[in-house]
Amino acid sequence: MSFNTLKLLQKQKKNILETWMKNQLSDEGLREDLISNEDLRTQSEELISALVANLSGEDLVDLEGDSWNPVIEILGGIAITRARQGFSPRETGRFVHTLKEALLEVLQHEVEDPKQLFEESLKINRVMDNLSIVTFETFIKGREEVILRQTDEIAEISTPVIRVWDGILALPIIGTLDSSRTQVVMENLLQEIVETGSSIAILDISGVPAVDSLVAQHLIKTVSATRLMGAECIISGIRPEIAQTVVHLGIDLSNIITKATLASALSYAFKVLRLEVRKSSSVQKSNNL
Repeated sequence: MSFNTLKLLQKQKKNILETWMKNQLSDEGLREDLISNEDLRTQSEELISALVANLSGEDLVDLEGDSWNPVIEILGGIAITRARQGFSPRETGRFVHTLKEALLEVLQHEVEDPKQLFEESLKINRVMDNLSIVTFETFIKGREEVILRQTDEIAEISTPVIRVWDGILALPIIGTLDSSRTQVVMENLLQEIVETGSSIAILDISGVPAVDSLVAQHLIKTVSATRLMGAECIISGIRPEIAQTVVHLGIDLSNIITKATLASALSYAFKVLRLEVRKSSSVQKSNNL
């Protein structure tokens, strides 16, 4: 970039900021529910200061130079923050795009030579396009971190171990059972067996949409781990379609106690523990005065 144009942008930094803020505030997609105008201005001012300070003719194509590190760091921080706050990719991309519009608008007002304006506009476009790529890459990483954290939280919430009776635990499984989730299921169940000293654990798969050979293997592993802890494991929630699938796939569950419903499994557990539950009849006597 020519020396004069560089000096021009540095001199017009305040004007660029105001034009950029006007572009952002006039955008119909502005998310005032996620970020205040004050915070938006702070982010914008920080980025524009770093950008104008690093504009040069040598580093326009290659953003790997050390002089661009402050810009990349600030822009990356903004992108990750927006990913965590719930901004969409389009909304995050507009943040950079409106800056490019502001830079080009200032150039158009200050540069009179059409040829020079064309050449410098191409360079500005190249810089901002590269920064847009960096923004999207960082935003995707931030969104992936959010998804992974939410997945872990959902896995913890969706595998609760319930103490239904003294010596009896129940673990309702909802959703697909994969390798990572099986590990969470086993850890939670075994830990609860140790803490409560329970001798029977019921795995209820009523909420599992389908059972294939892989899911069956995960269930068998969980049953085996439970038995190693000295507890008996019962699988409940065997629906007719699941039973047909298990038979069709040739999966051997003959050495595992299975029940159609959680109530049936609980009734069987009572018998094993020699517990008896009876209905109590109460007779209320009323005195006629």
